Amino acid sequence: MITVQFTVRPGQGEASGFDMGDMSVTGDFGTVDSAGHVPDQGMMIYLSVVQLLDSLSDFLRGSTPVLSFTGADSSFSLVVRRSKNGLSVAGKDGVVARTTAPELAHAVMRAAEDLGRGLPPEDTVRSDWEAALAEFRPLVSGG
Repeated sequence: MITVQFTVRPGQGEASGFDMGDMSVTGDFGTVDSAGHVPDQGMMIYLSVVQLLDSLSDFLRGSTPVLSFTGADSSFSLVVRRSKNGLSVAGKDGVVARTTAPELAHAVMRAAEDLGRGLPPEDTVRSDWEAALAEFRPLVSGG
């Protein structure tokens, strides 16, 4: 079981594709979260999710054994590794989840779609956002 959540930090004024936010990934072995760290690990959340969708799409379609992701304007990182039994997802303190490619794709897609509801249609990041979602969507079962 894995859950992914992307959130926008409050108090930034009108919604923008450059808003700061946080990522959280929870699995059977714990949680890796960008919130609440010193120094701050928050990131430009919409740009980071586009980057995550793009890199995860390439990773899941390919055969590279390891994907290392770092949020935009952040030190927050995730590492996804292939194993005999699927995938592991880890933060700097170790593995938080063992999962399958379809389960990870579904969790990331759901979280991205939830976050995207807050992105204004006229925002300059919107076209990159929609392109990343369209590229990623076929990886999600039934998507």
